[in-house]
Amino acid sequence: MKINKLDTEKVNQESLHIDEMDTLSILQTINNEDQKVAIAVKDVLPEIAKAVDCICKKISCGGRLIYMGAGTSGRLGILDASECPPTYGVEPTLVQGLIAGGNQALTTAIEGAEDSQELAILDLKSIQLNSNDVVCGIAASGRTPYVIGGLNYARDLGCSTISICCVHQGIISQYANYPIEAVVGPEVVTGSTRMKAGTAQKMILNMLSTATMIKMGKVYGNLMVDVQPTNEKLKQRAVSIVCQAIEVSEDIALKLLDECHYNVKVAILMGLTGKNETECLNALKSHQENISKTIKSFQ
Repeated sequence: MKINKLDTEKVNQESLHIDEMDTLSILQTINNEDQKVAIAVKDVLPEIAKAVDCICKKISCGGRLIYMGAGTSGRLGILDASECPPTYGVEPTLVQGLIAGGNQALTTAIEGAEDSQELAILDLKSIQLNSNDVVCGIAASGRTPYVIGGLNYARDLGCSTISICCVHQGIISQYANYPIEAVVGPEVVTGSTRMKAGTAQKMILNMLSTATMIKMGKVYGNLMVDVQPTNEKLKQRAVSIVCQAIEVSEDIALKLLDECHYNVKVAILMGLTGKNETECLNALKSHQENISKTIKSFQ
């Protein structure tokens, strides 16, 4: 398919004269187009749900979630992966992002990197990809060779595969057990897929990782109870979470957190059950680190 036939490369009729608009009109045009993104993502929620269930199943068997992409798509995958450890307390290796051209490509375009299927295979081999893992290929155009090569290698290895693109019948969808096609329509600036397509990809990645972490017991109510208090802001957040979860004052929350080395889950359990740190740690371990299940075991 010629590039100008792709959904992401078509000309947007609403922005044909954007170069002649005043500043506010430019922004209104962009904003009007951005509002279409959430609807496009809503249309593929069933496909996203299937992908989440797959990720949870694989992680429970010791697998990992690996994002792959080039350019904006690769950067978004790395961004989502990098935010999982501080937010949910998971190991940095559990969710990983690979970008065509390596880390240098995060800030500088690497000539030809996205066109190499072989480079994708080498990148996956470097992290010892195995059949327990899930590989999620991200490409707005649905046809990036680097992503195709990665998905094909992963599938041959026995991995589960997910694809995210913003065109109908993307080529990468053919290599995915769980294809997701969020078609957001032509960009305000023709072909600038860092805009609507990038926003759609970011939303979907947020859903994949967040829903997975919720199902893994990393959230109690709607509180991020596995947050890692690695700086002053996150320490304050930990105190706030304990206060909200068990409806106590900051002084009591601080006391509980001090007693359990700032383990938010344990502090909440100690406050709710009156059990000590060791009892709460053991109970959590016996109930997949899920607070709600652990509380019921004490009743």
